[in-house]
Amino acid sequence: MTSRVWIAAGLGLASAAMSFPAASKVDTAQAAKLKKELTPVGGERGANKDGSIPAWDGGLSKAPAGFKPGSRYTNPFPGDKPKFTISASNLDQYRDKLSAGQLTMFKNYGDTYKIPVYETRRTFANPQFIYDATFKNATSASLGGDGEALNGAVTGIPFPIPANGHEVIWNHKVRYRDLSVRRWNNQFAVTTSGAYNQVKIQEDVKFSYSADGIQPSDLNNIILYFLQITTEPARLAGTILLVHETMDQVKEARKAWQYNPGQRRLRRAPNVGYDNPGTASDGLRTNDQTDTYNGAMDRYTWKLVGKKEMYVPSSNAYELHSDKYKYGDIVQKGHINQDLTRYELRRVWVVDSTLKPGTTHIYKRRVFYVDEDSWQIVMVDIYDERDTLWRFQEAHTAIAYDKPYQLPVAETIYDLQNNRYLVQALNNEDPETVSETYDDTYFAPANVKKFAR
Repeated sequence: MTSRVWIAAGLGLASAAMSFPAASKVDTAQAAKLKKELTPVGGERGANKDGSIPAWDGGLSKAPAGFKPGSRYTNPFPGDKPKFTISASNLDQYRDKLSAGQLTMFKNYGDTYKIPVYETRRTFANPQFIYDATFKNATSASLGGDGEALNGAVTGIPFPIPANGHEVIWNHKVRYRDLSVRRWNNQFAVTTSGAYNQVKIQEDVKFSYSADGIQPSDLNNIILYFLQITTEPARLAGTILLVHETMDQVKEARKAWQYNPGQRRLRRAPNVGYDNPGTASDGLRTNDQTDTYNGAMDRYTWKLVGKKEMYVPSSNAYELHSDKYKYGDIVQKGHINQDLTRYELRRVWVVDSTLKPGTTHIYKRRVFYVDEDSWQIVMVDIYDERDTLWRFQEAHTAIAYDKPYQLPVAETIYDLQNNRYLVQALNNEDPETVSETYDDTYFAPANVKKFAR
């Protein structure tokens, strides 16, 4: 093929579809597109044909007047109102720009479910050092180990001009999310009646891969450190999960440890991954659904279908993130409060993953929709072993404009067969996500034992 970039033609998908190739690097001529035709991390710089998706102008990289670091990220567009709202009554007008999961949400909750569509604001931005590293990675990054080992890339997006599904998902997994953070993750497993259990979790994360001025060899094969401590309810308080995520998962698989207060021991946890149940999720989330997708990809075949214009959760979900709302204002029967959400018309990469013969996972197939500007997975359609749509996943985000990076503010997983759902990553009643400084030794198992004590 003459180009690795597939552009959406009209309203449909681009026609190209590829699986994992032998080579991943691009030549200098194609990398030069990141300076002109493409954004610094690989999105299309220009507007779409009718201008409903505007050109990228650098994004939102300055905080509004009066903002203080560490305070709540408030809405920089307070006057924005929905251009229109998609409902069960007008669904057919917009069907071609919605996913199978969205359409099923209307089928299941037609009386209450809606999609408020706002003006598309391409606010995504990253620091200049991420752009510089991405440009360098474009001509040096490659995949080994059938897609499980990332080579020759560090700090920036590894594959800004992707050739296959593996590369798109790797871009999501190592996208810039600050250098290290402390965040509060409130998780709610909601029953069919609308009742829910709340679990409060503190998460400390160091994104080693994203550091400026380093070489891949400096990482010691670790792309991030993750420490999760459950603080509420009392019956779960003190539960700890520690993860060292590897860059070359062929050379060394993810390392994980768990601490159970009842056992009072920090134990190696080789089952933290794939379809094992996520922490206190009441069976509504698998481990690899945190951050919409994480971890090894070796159990699936990944096909890059192309790019499409769709109505998806936007990167401007400041209203949903506002501290003027209590958790009870957001968590409602059937689905979260859609009046607080914001959807926009976006160009997304579509990646279709299918379970490989001879491997196991509760999900036989997943279709990922990945925002072109940020490489954030914004939606996932999830199918069971009968090829029936089972679950639907969304990620609502906002730009942390003083950093800048794209901040998760709510992640939902809807069980479309049992009419239950899980929402996580909420912190409306808790402190804002803040930058922290962690040494690698902070995430050493011996140090984590101190937290347990």
